[in-house]
Amino acid sequence: MPQPPAAPDTRTVLDLGERALVERITAKLGSRPWVLVGPGDDAAVVTPEPRTADVLTTDALVDGVHFDLRLMSPEDVGHRALAVNLSDLAAMGARPRCALLSLVLPSSTTIEFVDRFLDGILRLAASEGVAVAGGNVTRSPGTLVIDVTAVGAVHPRRVLRRSGARAGDDVYVTGTLGDGATGLASLRRSREDAGARRAPVAEVRYRRPEARTRAGHLLSRNKAASACIDLSDGLGDGLRRLAEASGAGMTIDAGLLPVREEVRTWAALQSQSGASDARGWLELALDGGDDYELLFTASPRARGRLRGVQRLLGDLPITRIGQVTKDRGLRLLVDGDARPMPGGFEHFR
Repeated sequence: MPQPPAAPDTRTVLDLGERALVERITAKLGSRPWVLVGPGDDAAVVTPEPRTADVLTTDALVDGVHFDLRLMSPEDVGHRALAVNLSDLAAMGARPRCALLSLVLPSSTTIEFVDRFLDGILRLAASEGVAVAGGNVTRSPGTLVIDVTAVGAVHPRRVLRRSGARAGDDVYVTGTLGDGATGLASLRRSREDAGARRAPVAEVRYRRPEARTRAGHLLSRNKAASACIDLSDGLGDGLRRLAEASGAGMTIDAGLLPVREEVRTWAALQSQSGASDARGWLELALDGGDDYELLFTASPRARGRLRGVQRLLGDLPITRIGQVTKDRGLRLLVDGDARPMPGGFEHFR
């Protein structure tokens, strides 16, 4: 007969103690043949890949700023903590290899939360071939903080940067825009009103973003992109950063932006309802953030290589949305009329 599921472990990290907690976490972490020394020593030791450069990135996620435990499961938080780092590696054209995990935990954090959080991060790590090679656990006086450092590998001559866009290049984006902001707004609205109209696909895209690691690696390997950035803080922010780094401008056609019908419909219904925080689909796509798609530029001469990348990616769409210009300004064309480009999300404004 099937065994009933185990009861949640309601003990807190304070009940368990630091050493037992570290042992519990370490027991869950797998390894890879190229990890010579993994969790349990003073530092991890990893064999480098031949003829590649290491790419390193780190992101800290703070409860109440980057995620809300009232809207997300512990598994969602674990997935997101790794995914946002993998997205940075994707933007550099790197294949992810390993990650380090630091947890700053309030004393009241339950063992159940830790176990489920690890399930989320390790499930994504396994699907991406990433070894969680070590980390740290410490006590927080109040707020839960999760810090992940991820390491990837890329050929030194294939590194994607923000600074390579040139006048005449086309501007592209992977996937769809506005999902992250719509998903977060939908989750918040449904918590306030159980009968509220929801955007289920966008909610999933917010709770468990997909890092475009394969797309970034293929763009790099095939030399199909001249510049690249991941969209964590909105399309407007990504365009501005690419333009500034490249010393160029960009003209974007709003009519070309890939936005799901669910996002358009949900935004329209919120506006019709008179919701105080309602935003149009264009604002959600440009200024919302949390999409983690790749924004990149490509020379017209690279269109053949880009078509090859698209064939290898299969169902993931790549959409041309504009062009790089000599003029350093950013122009958004809406039905042929130029409008200011939104700036995207900033932490300190």
